[in-house]
Amino acid sequence: MKDLLATVKQNVEIAENIYKMTLTLPESSGELLGGQFVNLSTGENAQLLRRPLGICLADGKDISVCYQLKGKGTKNLAEAKAGDRLKILLPLGNGFNLKNAKNIAVIGGGVGIFPLIYTMRKNSDKNFYTYFGFRNKQAVCLLNEIPKCKELTVVTDDGSYGGKGNALGAFLQSAPQVDLIIACGPPVMLKALKSALAEKQIDTPCLVSLEERMGCGIGACLVCTCKKTDGGNARVCKDGPVFDINEVNL
Repeated sequence: MKDLLATVKQNVEIAENIYKMTLTLPESSGELLGGQFVNLSTGENAQLLRRPLGICLADGKDISVCYQLKGKGTKNLAEAKAGDRLKILLPLGNGFNLKNAKNIAVIGGGVGIFPLIYTMRKNSDKNFYTYFGFRNKQAVCLLNEIPKCKELTVVTDDGSYGGKGNALGAFLQSAPQVDLIIACGPPVMLKALKSALAEKQIDTPCLVSLEERMGCGIGACLVCTCKKTDGGNARVCKDGPVFDINEVNL
């Protein structure tokens, strides 16, 4: 884990209220795993807490993160220009472990696609069956960054791009024979995924990346604590953000 001062290389809007920022690090960050994240300063002294953002792409000393405008912090990020310098803490979290799987289903909802794309790019020797869902055509982004898949299905809630529906529904309809399922998206999607797997008696291992509000990003402040199915607690930033779906309450 390193705390570095990175230089903004590019910061562009890639979909409605969704931005992609590429930063150049002053030195190598070391090995970055799909599903890990960074804590990025907003460039505004009044905003003391950094923002946790999933790693979307990485190439040498360049690293890209994507974010959706939600509040003052992300608004400040959207105003960053090439040449600006931002503090970045990385890499954080545990990432997806795909070592024991060859055929993998990828389920992503909305901004949850970002860490999944990097995970796929880092594991190009796998066979991916990918199901991505967006709110509408205006929210669709980064499809050109998706590596080659055995199957790729893109849907939108209103049918304005691709099929009509959601990522989970597309996965269940396709029902691919896979060794592992990985997913990232809004809590309601992950909760529905867990219920669907149980209802349909699908016992395929499933890893999910959780989205939680975070403070420190290193497990000290306990802001991102979630409940485990064994009655204990887990810190999403330190123990996750990737968990076995049966390990946590959704």
